[in-house]
Amino acid sequence: MRVLLLSLVLLAPAAALAVPPEPAELHCGRLFDARSGRLLGPHTVQVRDGHIAAVRPGIPEASAAGAVDLRGHACMPGWTDLHVHLEDQSSPQSYAEGFRLDPVDYAFRSVGYAEKTLLAGFTSVRDLGGDVAPHLRDAIAQGRVRGPRIFAAGRSIATTGGHADPTNGWNHLLSDLHGPPGPADGVVDSVDGARQAVRQRYKEGSDLIKITATGGVLSYARSGDAPQFTDEEVRAVVETARDYGYRVAAHAHGAEGMKRAIRAGVTSIEHGTYMDEEAMRLMKQHGTWYIPTIHAGRFVADKAKIDGYFPEVVRPKAARIGALIQETAGKAYRNGVKIAFGTDMGVGPHGDNAREFIYMVEAGIPAAVALQAATIRAAEVLGVDDQGVLEAGKRADIVAVPGDPLADINVVMDVAFVMKDGVVYRAPDTP
Repeated sequence: MRVLLLSLVLLAPAAALAVPPEPAELHCGRLFDARSGRLLGPHTVQVRDGHIAAVRPGIPEASAAGAVDLRGHACMPGWTDLHVHLEDQSSPQSYAEGFRLDPVDYAFRSVGYAEKTLLAGFTSVRDLGGDVAPHLRDAIAQGRVRGPRIFAAGRSIATTGGHADPTNGWNHLLSDLHGPPGPADGVVDSVDGARQAVRQRYKEGSDLIKITATGGVLSYARSGDAPQFTDEEVRAVVETARDYGYRVAAHAHGAEGMKRAIRAGVTSIEHGTYMDEEAMRLMKQHGTWYIPTIHAGRFVADKAKIDGYFPEVVRPKAARIGALIQETAGKAYRNGVKIAFGTDMGVGPHGDNAREFIYMVEAGIPAAVALQAATIRAAEVLGVDDQGVLEAGKRADIVAVPGDPLADINVVMDVAFVMKDGVVYRAPDTP
């Protein structure tokens, strides 16, 4: 019944959507080469059937019919945010709403959040945890609602009392009525349970697996960094995921849980707050990606100063852990850890994703590297080769911002043009 209701909600807007015409040419004043990290001069990008047909230096004197004038802008591949939660957005009411709202309420919210994300320049996202995302993914792919291409993890996998245990904070009456959560709920306490949880995600149509390898900031629990899987459990998750062709993203703040996840072979470490020298060495050795999510860290650290925004069990974690993530990101970059782009948006406000670029640059990461993190590097994390660069044959996912983003990264907050699969969703002459 829950899946049926979600489907009805997400399919409802279909008749109201109009598909804009597909332009034949984009005339770009500058073009970001994601492979080299260089900003090139004027280029013409030709688009046909949802893909890039050609990318040529220069701009013709006579404009073809359907050409888009972006001569005052820098064109680049559509951005990817590798860590979002589109079904919700943090507020002082978030914890109470978990008891009052139905899945359809979150589904309605997700439609607006998805469109905000797309219009902010993010043509793809990894949604790392939630029941709504797989259904929202399908509705977007079918053209029913507007939003980015979604790679959905479905429910996160946790241990009892862990960061993604959905019953944390429940009173005994509710807990007794529900019963102990199990692998179907994403809660495991054994190797067999870990394998079952992965298989359940496969059954539900997930695109990847997300585990919470350590405690977290916003969960209703004391520890934000304690390891929460044994070596054997996390290894069982990764091995089973590989059987199904899945990659594994690991939420991790504490160093020990991080190391267990890295040694087990996860694809990426999310947050990585207390990453130490050994963790960085292991990440380089195993080729593990780091997704900093600086925006979320700064957001929760700021909100922790406000009485009543977070429950008291959460507030000290938000103040302590959130303030450290930006520093960790800079240290990881200087130590040669592979970095890709993610925000944990849903903690912060959807549509503000591009501010992560600014925070990355503040951390000492060059602007070109930050832009690569959301384009070609993000495609590598996803394991796809049809996006992340502006080249013939790739998806026509294109974003344009005014001026020179390598000289002034702040222009990423002024996205003027968004195309996904050859369809224009934002152009310079539209609001």
